[in-house]
Amino acid sequence: MTKQELRTKYKTLRQALNDNQIDDNSMAIANQLLRLDIWHKSFYHIFLTIEEQKEINTDFILNILSGKDKHIVISKSNFDDFSMDHVLLTDNTTIKKNHYNIPEPLDGIKIESSQLEVVFIPLLAFDTLGNRVGYGKGFYDRFLGQCQPETIKIGLSFFNAEDHITDHSENDVRLDFCVTPDQIYKF
Repeated sequence: MTKQELRTKYKTLRQALNDNQIDDNSMAIANQLLRLDIWHKSFYHIFLTIEEQKEINTDFILNILSGKDKHIVISKSNFDDFSMDHVLLTDNTTIKKNHYNIPEPLDGIKIESSQLEVVFIPLLAFDTLGNRVGYGKGFYDRFLGQCQPETIKIGLSFFNAEDHITDHSENDVRLDFCVTPDQIYKF
């Protein structure tokens, strides 16, 4: 399937989920993450949930990261050039939704992409080769291209892999893992 076909399919599937299903599946994904050998790292980038898009509730992962005393990094989107700035999440970080309902920090201690060791990535769909489909603006492909080659890229999905995304490009950055409620895919 093409990226656009997959966006349509998975937006519809996500909208059919109720709050209990989202929370149960989000907790299952967080528990699956505990099975990965990633917890010796220091700097973890995570997205904050866009509830209106019925994204994975990342609060469960945030709790794990906090409990393990990790440096948690979140982003602010720049819609002029589709880039992201990254800041350290602290007790003093003020979060506010932008006009796209994306929760973002208002300010904070800036962190460079090159410092990030693990990145948790939102997506709508992914395939068995580690290609992913997002919302189509390329924010994450640009961001991941600035990370170190050894940065671990982990997609989070309520749904299992598609066989093949037919129109992925060489600019698309592949995942190292994708975690669903009942499976860990390694690429």
